[in-house]
Amino acid sequence: MRTHLQLLLPALVFTALAMGWLSAQSVKDDSPKHWVTTWTTANAASDHPASFSNQTIREIVHTTISGNGVRLRLSNTFGTRAIRFDAVFIGLQATGVDGGGASLVPGSNRQVRFGGNPFISLPEGAEVLSDPLSFSVAPQQNLALSLFTYGDTGPATVHGSAFQTNYISGAGNFAAEESGKAFAGTTGSETIGSWYFLSAIEVLAPANVKGAVVALGDSITDGAATHPDKNERWTDVLARRMLASHVDLAVLNAGIGGNRVLTNSPCWGQNALARLGRDVLAQAGIKAVILFEGTNDIGQPDAVSNTSVCVSHTQVTADEIIAGYQQIIARTHARGLKIFGATILPYQGLGNWTASGEAKRVAVNQWIRTSGAFDGVIDFDAALRDPASPSRLAPQYDSGDHLHPGTAGHEAMGNAVDLGLFR
Repeated sequence: MRTHLQLLLPALVFTALAMGWLSAQSVKDDSPKHWVTTWTTANAASDHPASFSNQTIREIVHTTISGNGVRLRLSNTFGTRAIRFDAVFIGLQATGVDGGGASLVPGSNRQVRFGGNPFISLPEGAEVLSDPLSFSVAPQQNLALSLFTYGDTGPATVHGSAFQTNYISGAGNFAAEESGKAFAGTTGSETIGSWYFLSAIEVLAPANVKGAVVALGDSITDGAATHPDKNERWTDVLARRMLASHVDLAVLNAGIGGNRVLTNSPCWGQNALARLGRDVLAQAGIKAVILFEGTNDIGQPDAVSNTSVCVSHTQVTADEIIAGYQQIIARTHARGLKIFGATILPYQGLGNWTASGEAKRVAVNQWIRTSGAFDGVIDFDAALRDPASPSRLAPQYDSGDHLHPGTAGHEAMGNAVDLGLFR
């Protein structure tokens, strides 16, 4: 004979499951939190590729917005073989006189998992997204990502000009260690550093964070002529202004030094049209794009004495650059996003400046300002040019090479962006 409890048990189980499902649906549907990228970098292949074997890489990234959960995107996009990361950790870089170096805040280092596993294999050409991790991320904070691979990675996917000191160990797995003692070396150039295998850091952002704006650009956006570890890029300046003014958007930097709108480079990445989807439109929570490219399309072909394979020798017209812009605008609008055009800075005084190149720059800038194709215009040219000689950078903003703004120039650029575009 079945007892009264036995008769009730199926109904109780069904009720409990239904309540659990409704509860889960309520959290999913009504929770104000959402995933937004707080940091990203644009990757490329390298003409002098690095590789790693039985080593731990500790890399520092600077957040823009906060969140109470985190997940990582790792990249083998430009690798030539499958690679495996045997341990991945995230922590907070310690602060100190030297900025903390490779040391971490005690108790902050946490293991990252992938499908529940502490390891992950990436086929060549692939990206992977980690499991969500409960981890508090503050705005304007330095995170430390530690990646250990026992096997040989082959040519590493890289962002070559990090303007951030990153660290490499000798042989061994030191990903879980909070001490920086094992990290005696630095990655990439000793002066500007490199990021390897990192693509993006996403946070579970609060409701007030509306999303992210991504800057698609070249070396000026990348941070050329800024000081390493100081976060002086114009995008960093803009991110701090956004935070101070309660314009709740992440500001993401998708700049690559030497990059071009129309032509590829074995050193400076795929053209902007080719990398738009991966580096820009794929960002979590994206709401808007800032397009600031074209200098290298105009100037590189005029460097007639430069035979480097990195440099484009293909002359392009102003109309061809504009056609490239129009495709980027069309693809961005097709995603329901806004896109703002930034005018090209003057560069007379650089060795490859020519009058014909200047005419192209002026024509492209005139189109940016007057065509109405963009949802708004950011006039970097007007903000930084020399009033007495408009084809040159104003001396106070020139880093000295007549192409890249210095620290004051980046500050002026970040301040030239109308925050009303994003409200």
